[in-house]
Formats: sequence, structure tokens, C-alpha cells
Amino acid sequence: MGEPGFSAAAVLLLLLGCLSVGSVNADTLLSAPLNVTIRELEVNSAVVTWEILEGDPVIGFAITQQKKDVRMLRFIQEVNTTTRSCALWDLDEDTEYIVHVQSISMGGSSPPSEPVLFRTPKESEKLASKSPDEVTMEEVGQAAQLRAGELIIIVVVLIMWAGVIALFCRQYDIIKDNEPNNNKDKAKNSSECSTPEHPQGGLLRSNV
Repeated sequence: MGEPGFSAAAVLLLLLGCLSVGSVNADTLLSAPLNVTIRELEVNSAVVTWEILEGDPVIGFAITQQKKDVRMLRFIQEVNTTTRSCALWDLDEDTEYIVHVQSISMGGSSPPSEPVLFRTPKESEKLASKSPDEVTMEEVGQAAQLRAGELIIIVVVLIMWAGVIALFCRQYDIIKDNEPNNNKDKAKNSSECSTPEHPQGGLLRSNV
């Protein structure tokens, strides 16, 4: 009679253990990211965004990026973040790419999202689609930097010119102040160099 009771207890413990393991796996299982979208598509870059189910204990993400019909992958992973977007950089123009997104939790990773296929535009197409009046923030920043550089150059040139003018005026004042003394010296020298008198007081005359 003891053996059947022992077997029943063992089976009960085994069932409880299976249920607890199943509940733990259910708690740690993540859903794949939803609504994966490509935004801000440029010639050499793009931004991928996604959503997650509310309540999923997500602490990061992982992205696989692959050129279509090419086996080589780029793997991007980031943890300790709540962001729902990631920049894709160093892309080739007029090229098709496939992107998958996975959520990361303390227990592991979610299944990959549905693949998203997109193509980068050509440089000529991007320039043609851009209106003449359209100005990006990057262009505004570059214009501001150029203006600041031009202003600095203008200020430096003006300071240099002011220094040159001040030096010229100082030299001119020095020369002007020395002119009376030079005139006096010239007059004195001219008087000393006038017709010399005879040692005895008469003028020298030549004998005919």
C-alpha cells in the first residue's frame, strides 16, 4: 500500500514542477516586434521603427540588416534602452535591403519580426525630388558655420588693418615732429657753409 501512495506523491510533485516551469517560460517569452517601418529614407541611411506589446519586459533590441540576394549580415544590438527606433547607416544607393527586429529581455530574445524590404534611392533621384526652397536642418547648420567663419575672418582682417593704420600714423607723427629740428640743422649748416672770410677780415680775391 505504501508504494502506490509514494508513486502518487511523486507524480503530483512532477506535475507541479512542470506547471511551474511552464509558467516561468510563459512569463519570459517575448512577442516579436510589430509594425516595423522604414522612415527617413536617404541615399546612404535610413531609420527603422517598431512597436512592442504592452507588458513585455523588453530591455533592448537586436536588428539584422542584409542586402537582398547577399548572405552577409550586419547585426546591431543595444540593451538597457527603451528606444523603439534605430538608425541604419553606410548604406549603398539604389540597393535593396531586408531588415528583421527582435526584442531582448533578461530571459532571452523574441522571435524575429516579419521581414521588411526597402530600397535606397539614387543620388540623382533624391536631388530631383528635393524642391529648391527646401532647406534641411543640416544645411542650416552648415550655413551658420560658414557665416560664423566669414565673420571671424572679417574681424581679424579689420583688426590687422587697424594695426597697420595705427603704426603708419605713429611713424608719420614721429617724422613730422623731427622736421623742425631737421630744418634748423639745415639752416645752421647752410650758414656755416657760406662764403668764408679772409683770416684778416678781407674777402679773398683772385689775382688777375
